[in-house]
Formats: sequence, structure tokens, C-alpha cells
Amino acid sequence: MLQINPGLILWTIITFILLVFLLRKFAWKSLLEALHAREESVRLSLEKSEQAKVEAEHLLEENKRQMAGAADEVRRIMKEAETNAERKRIEIEQEARQRAEKRLKEAAEEILRLKESALAQLRGEVADLAISTASKILSETIDEKKHKKIIDEALAKLPKN
Repeated sequence: MLQINPGLILWTIITFILLVFLLRKFAWKSLLEALHAREESVRLSLEKSEQAKVEAEHLLEENKRQMAGAADEVRRIMKEAETNAERKRIEIEQEARQRAEKRLKEAAEEILRLKESALAQLRGEVADLAISTASKILSETIDEKKHKKIIDEALAKLPKN
């Protein structure tokens, strides 16, 4: 079955050596150059990748610092807004209190004025009534019963308020 043929072995070795020689003479150099070029390309890509990674990390750190700064700025703005809102609330309360006090004072003055007007009117009516009653008393001689009746009538004529 399997037979060893020394001539075939010899020609196979000669062909292999010749092929290696020809490859070395004509193709080996260009193959090595292509491999070196590919190796250099891969090395440059790795360096660029490493640089991009370092730059991305730097940008990420810068972004984190900016975000922290923005968060601080937001907190500052919120605190300032709260302070302004509190100050505005106090101003509005004070203004409302002043308006209420002013209205209360005006109402008290109006009540006092109306009271004085009512008292003046009442004094006038009482004076008129007293004059009327006195003139009736002086024009008639009265006894105690008649005197009481005149006073009751005078009191009945007074306004109820």
C-alpha cells in the first residue's frame, strides 16, 4: 500500500528548496515589508487609541468638575431665590399690615367722627326737648303726676338708637 519512492522524495525536497529560494529572492522581502507596515499600522492605531482614551478620561474629569461647578451654581441660585422670596414675603406682609393698620385707623376715625356727629345731633335733640319740656313746665303748673307724664312723653319721643 504505502510505498516509499526515493526519487519522488528527492524531487519533492529539491522543489521545496527551489520554492523557498525563489520565495526568498522575490517575495520574502515584500512579504516582510507588508508585515512590518501592518505591524506599524497596528502600533500607531494602538497609540492613537491610548491617546484617545487618555483624552476621553481627561474630558470626563473636566466634565465632572463642570457638573460639580454647575451643581454648586444651582444651589447658590436656589438659595438666593429662597432669600429673595423670603424678603419679598416679608415686604408684602409688612405692606399688608401697614394697609390694614391704615384702614383700621381710618375706620376708627370715621367711627369717632360719626359718634361725635351722632352725639352733636343727640345734644341738639336733647336741648330741643329740654327747651320744649321746660317751656311746657313753665307754662303750666304741674303736680308730680303731670311732671312724670311730661318726662315719659319726652323720653318716648327720643330716638331708639
